[in-house]
Amino acid sequence: MDAAFPIRYIDPVFRPPSEAESLILPVTDGCSWNKCSFCEMYTAPQKKFRARDEAEIMETIRRCGERFGSDIRRVFLADGDALVLPTRRLLATLAAIHQHLPAVRRVSSYCLPRNLRRKSVGELGELAAAGLSMAYVGAESGDDEVLEKVNKGETFASTAEALDKLQQAGIRRSVMILNGLGGASLSRQHAENSARLANATQPEYLATLVVSFPQGDKRFRAGFPEWQACDQRELFVEMERFISALELSRTVFRSDHVSNRLALKGSIGAEKDRLLHEIRAAIARPEAAKLRPIWQRGL
Repeated sequence: MDAAFPIRYIDPVFRPPSEAESLILPVTDGCSWNKCSFCEMYTAPQKKFRARDEAEIMETIRRCGERFGSDIRRVFLADGDALVLPTRRLLATLAAIHQHLPAVRRVSSYCLPRNLRRKSVGELGELAAAGLSMAYVGAESGDDEVLEKVNKGETFASTAEALDKLQQAGIRRSVMILNGLGGASLSRQHAENSARLANATQPEYLATLVVSFPQGDKRFRAGFPEWQACDQRELFVEMERFISALELSRTVFRSDHVSNRLALKGSIGAEKDRLLHEIRAAIARPEAAKLRPIWQRGL
């Protein structure tokens, strides 16, 4: 650990867009599943999964308190799925944050649905009471066929179960869906079943980004050889189907990641018609069919 900085990072470091102003606190390295064929985030050798030593985490939090004092308001527990850690360890981490960073008002983490199978609603409630307020769940799709082809290791049912547990425990949920993940052939069922998942669980936040392969799609196509990328118009059409099928009362929707050509923001309950109008206007543009998704522009 650099004596001048209290946190030992292993690059690359990832966090959700909404955690841009948060202190990124690694409690694990990598991802405990790390088999999703579309995900390149933790495939580098140095990102092999392991739980960080508890003593190191406690010392890091203590040093952060000395360095940053009351300047920190938010903490994001990294890397890919901090909730894989035992509840006892997570409670100890949250207690240390409360002790050494007393101004913190929000602690959040990525969350794999599979890692909640061993945690009861009661345990999650303890974590919520100790300060864990938000979980980012990469559902990716609500369609079981798509999930199997991309080796997600989850199903509609397993993701819905995890989201329901979080809701019962009082932990807010931010759910991510990948636009274009099913390719052209599975686009309709991907959109419709992803909306069905959101409707069944009513997450507080819902977002989309476009599936992309900065390092190439060879790994992805090995398990999904028939996949054909949607062109930009097809991505817009898929988004229109998805939002049209949503029946959400209080969910805040965001589709403003750099991979999205059309930035969309709004409450589904109050602004669904406006969002659909913007998407349909984009579909109607003559140039829409000629546009390539952002990740393909250099190909």
